Amino acid sequence: MKTVQHWGETLRLLVEVAATAAFALSGVMAAARKQLDAVGVCTVAFLSAFGGGTVRDLLLGQRPFFWVRHVELLWGVLALALLAMLVLRQRHFQLTEKAIFWPDALGLGLFTASGMHLALLSHMPGLVAVLMGLVTGVLGGVLRDIVCNEIPTVLRDHRPYAICAFAGGWVYLGIWQTQAPGWVALLACLVVTAGLRALAIWRNWALPAWRT
Repeated sequence: MKTVQHWGETLRLLVEVAATAAFALSGVMAAARKQLDAVGVCTVAFLSAFGGGTVRDLLLGQRPFFWVRHVELLWGVLALALLAMLVLRQRHFQLTEKAIFWPDALGLGLFTASGMHLALLSHMPGLVAVLMGLVTGVLGGVLRDIVCNEIPTVLRDHRPYAICAFAGGWVYLGIWQTQAPGWVALLACLVVTAGLRALAIWRNWALPAWRT
C-alpha cells in the first residue's frame, strides 16, 4: 500500500514539474513578445509557473506552498527562463501569439489535473475540487497576461479555455469515483483539457461574444 501511495505522489510531482515548465515557457514567450529585459522575463515566467498553484494552496490551506516544499522548481524555472531567452534570441524564433498557445494548452491540462488531485486528497466536495483544478490551471496565465499589459486570454480569446479545464475536472472526478488508479484520472484529465483546448485553437471554435 505504501509503495502505491509513494508511486502516486511521484506521479503527481512529475505532473506538477511538467506543468510548471510548460507555463514557465509560455511566460518567457509572452515576456519576449513584449521585449522585456531579463528581470521582466524571469518575473513573468515565475508568475505563470507558480501563480495558480500558489492560490490553490492558499485556498486549500496547504503550507508550505508547493514551490517552497520543492525549491528545485524555483531553480528549474530560473534556468529554463535564462536558457529559453538565449535559444529564442539565437534562433530568431518567431514569437507569434499562436506560438504561446501550445505550451499554454499543455500547462492548462497538467495543472488542472494536479489541482484536482490535491483537492480530492483534501476531501473537498466534487464541485469545489473541480474549481480548484480550474483555478490551478487558469490563474497562472491570467497573471502572466496582466503583467504583460494584456486582457487575460481566458477572457478575450473567445475560444474555449476555462471551459476546457472545467470539463477536464469533471472527467477526473468521474474516474476518481470509480476507484480507478490515480494515474488514469490524471491522464484522462490532461488529455481532455489540453485536447479540447488544442481542438479549439485548431478548429477556431469560438464562444458567443457580447454584442452591442
